[in-house]
Amino acid sequence: MIGMIFILSYCLIGLVRIILQLPKEDRKRFFMSLVNPKTMAKNIRDIFCDCLFHVKLWKRNKLLGYMHSSIAFGWFMLIVIGHIEVLLYTPHRAKLFYFPIFFRYFVAETESTMRGAFFFFLMDFFLLMVLSGIFLAMFKRLQSRLFGMRRTTNPSFLDLVGLYSLWAIFPLRLLAEGFTADISGGSFLTKSLNYVLNSFLSDHTNMLPAWWAYSCALGVFFIVLPFTRYMHIPTEILLIPLRNAGIKIRNARKGFAKAEVYSCPSCGLCIDACPMGVMKTHIKDTTVYLNRQIRRNNERRIEEISDKCLLCGKCSAICPVGVEGDKLRIAQRSLRKYSVNPDYADISSDALSVHAEGKVLYYAGCMTALTPVIRKSMESILKKAGIAYELMDRDGGICCGRPMMMAGRFDQAREMIERNTRIIKDSGATTLLLTCPICYRIFKEKYHLDGIEIIHHTEYIDRLVRSGSLKISRDDRKYVYHDPCELGRGCGIYEQPREVLSCAGELVEAAKNRKESICCGGSLGSLTLGFDKRKAMTENALANLTVAAPDVIVTACPLCRSTFNRYADLPVEDIAETIDKKCV
Repeated sequence: MIGMIFILSYCLIGLVRIILQLPKEDRKRFFMSLVNPKTMAKNIRDIFCDCLFHVKLWKRNKLLGYMHSSIAFGWFMLIVIGHIEVLLYTPHRAKLFYFPIFFRYFVAETESTMRGAFFFFLMDFFLLMVLSGIFLAMFKRLQSRLFGMRRTTNPSFLDLVGLYSLWAIFPLRLLAEGFTADISGGSFLTKSLNYVLNSFLSDHTNMLPAWWAYSCALGVFFIVLPFTRYMHIPTEILLIPLRNAGIKIRNARKGFAKAEVYSCPSCGLCIDACPMGVMKTHIKDTTVYLNRQIRRNNERRIEEISDKCLLCGKCSAICPVGVEGDKLRIAQRSLRKYSVNPDYADISSDALSVHAEGKVLYYAGCMTALTPVIRKSMESILKKAGIAYELMDRDGGICCGRPMMMAGRFDQAREMIERNTRIIKDSGATTLLLTCPICYRIFKEKYHLDGIEIIHHTEYIDRLVRSGSLKISRDDRKYVYHDPCELGRGCGIYEQPREVLSCAGELVEAAKNRKESICCGGSLGSLTLGFDKRKAMTENALANLTVAAPDVIVTACPLCRSTFNRYADLPVEDIAETIDKKCV
């Protein structure tokens, strides 16, 4: 009861604090979503799927999925059935908060033998389910590779206290209920244990140490829970309705961001996923350790981890809870004070104006400007397809603003966005074409270009091929496609480039692709990583791409192309180059 009162009080206070830290408009949106039938149904479904059944983990790794869901769902059912038993057999005790938890003990002490073989069976069945999950968790501590994990998170001291108390709860419950199964009811599991125990411990007073140990293990777990990784259990129940209400990270340390940090289960999946994890020195720069340092208010490490990240988004893509590691880092960077505060308010856009009415407006962007072969190939494709176009930044232009966003400089990025918006709208174009995924993502997410289609060149080339405007000759070479972080995980474009490359030759896949594609290592997201430390990441990504022995590596990002070209033994091309060569 001491532990239960403590954890419920802690959760209630934390809930109130997080809600009060939300901006007023987000708070209103959250409360409105709670009375919306559609959102309420989604909340209930997501809580069951994510918190109890761990559907995302099942899809990724069935053994991990079973381990987590057996403990979570099994424990939940033990609580539910325990309350049903109390309501059916001892309804006069239903008001006692602790009674369902220690039902077998109190019934054995004050009542006659209970009837209800069906519920006894269910209780033993779900207890066995939880025990099987606990056994797998113990085994995972020794051999994580059998669960598909090369590395796991190093637990803190309090994490270990929480872990061992959790592991102790259910074996102690089995032992305690085994002592009382002959007088308070039991089934295949507890009755079998009761036969064994009665053979040498027939005195029922022997049950007291087991029941006390079970109670103490529960109490210890509840008391240390807020200070361990297991705080994710109650916090995720809050995170789901916040997310479903459409609330985003606005402040790096408050409100929704705090709910995400405390919802991190420290499972360690992001360690293997992070491209920096290829080097042992960077393991503690992954999202799981960022969340730990935020909880500890370790400012130096928070700053270091946030600046180093490539912002590839892979940790967010594979997180079973949906913690947005990349957005948390950007929010942390926005708190930084830099000695340089650039002001772009006086940028003149008049000299950059273009007239593209009835034409496609092609914005190459900074990275494409540094890789001019991509721009030339794309222009060649447009001419071959008979598309009238204007190059927006032929004589120079304004950055899209994404690099400033990555650095947390939102005001400066907004100034660039405003000026580019004016240029694009004044041009009269109805289609904006982009060859850089970094530019494409920010135009899709942050620009308000009503009536203007924003399209990446992989999508546009696919459209031209499907419509018959482009004819592509096929050869016998094997092509492997690298999914750029911003285009794939960032914008969900996976199929169009593959469809196009399938027309040019045999398409083979990398070992990890689509949302689990490995970052090239050249990302602009990192503010501190030098070329010497990026080399190992790039080589790791190349090894992943070449498992099927391709002849050509194709990507759709100028930054990826340049980065791979430094170390690749195979030709590396942008998809525009590949298709331009293959146009009939």
